[in-house]
Amino acid sequence: MLVYIIRRILMLIPILILMSMVAFFLIELPPGDWVSTRITQLEMSGVQVSADEAARLIAQYGLDKPMPVRYWRWVEGIVMRGNWGFSMQWNKPVNEILAERVPMTIVISLSALLLSWIVAIPIGIYSATHQYSFLDYVFTILGFIGVATPGFLLALILAWVLFAKFGFSMLGLYSREYLEAPWSFAKFLDLLKHIWLPLILVGMGNTAGTIRVVRNNLLDELNKQYVIAARSKGLSEWKLLLKYPVRLAINPLLSTVSFILPGLVSGSVLIDIVLSLQTTGPVLLRATLAQDMYLAGSIVLILSALTVVGALLGDLLLIVVDPRIRFGRAEK
Repeated sequence: MLVYIIRRILMLIPILILMSMVAFFLIELPPGDWVSTRITQLEMSGVQVSADEAARLIAQYGLDKPMPVRYWRWVEGIVMRGNWGFSMQWNKPVNEILAERVPMTIVISLSALLLSWIVAIPIGIYSATHQYSFLDYVFTILGFIGVATPGFLLALILAWVLFAKFGFSMLGLYSREYLEAPWSFAKFLDLLKHIWLPLILVGMGNTAGTIRVVRNNLLDELNKQYVIAARSKGLSEWKLLLKYPVRLAINPLLSTVSFILPGLVSGSVLIDIVLSLQTTGPVLLRATLAQDMYLAGSIVLILSALTVVGALLGDLLLIVVDPRIRFGRAEK
């Protein structure tokens, strides 16, 4: 198993290099650059920019260099100095923007994922063991409603209800007096008052699908011969469920960690915008529209890294949960 892990980690290096190339080149595909976009915005507002000033800005941000040269400087800065480049739109290093946004994004995403699993897995188990019961139908209907309701629409409704009925604003992760304040226990408590709604909204989008996956897989396992044989030998029902069928029923959840992690980070952009959350989603949208290539490329590269790391993490979790899975050559 150790050899497998080392081999997978070494495989990540060329994959990440290829992903960095794809991320940077995709940002470069649209015509123009940040300077031309900015000049267009200024001219639309009535401000004229001379050709000399435009040339100075292009040289200042290194946009006069060929695309391969800009890519190499960007990657070299990340690998050798941990420098992710300079954001032309925010006029500050990308490192500072990522340091402000990525930690909170990871906290919200992982917390939403755990909340989704904590809610969905027990419900899926109950629905499978009580098939076609009243609560099974109730959970199914609620799951379909959750899938059909857009998260951003629900965010708008809940934010309005909380403000109109209770006078409490859910916009942002902090109250106004704590936005620029250093970390303290009071700021942490203020964060807890605001973060619960994003956790529910982000996690709910994955809950309904998880319930259906656990329910359907567990129904398949409960009809297999090993379950019938174990039950006939007097093994208690809950011990039987948790020791064998449930462990196999949650395998698909673990194998899709590679898609869930980046999806949670980037897939809640509309919710983050509606609730004015200080996460990477709105920043990625703004950077893409403004063609801020270093900032957008850095966030896309982080999402790509989460995908490949999530694939490795999912494989390792499968080994722990399902002892039948072994990696490597079979012994003769």
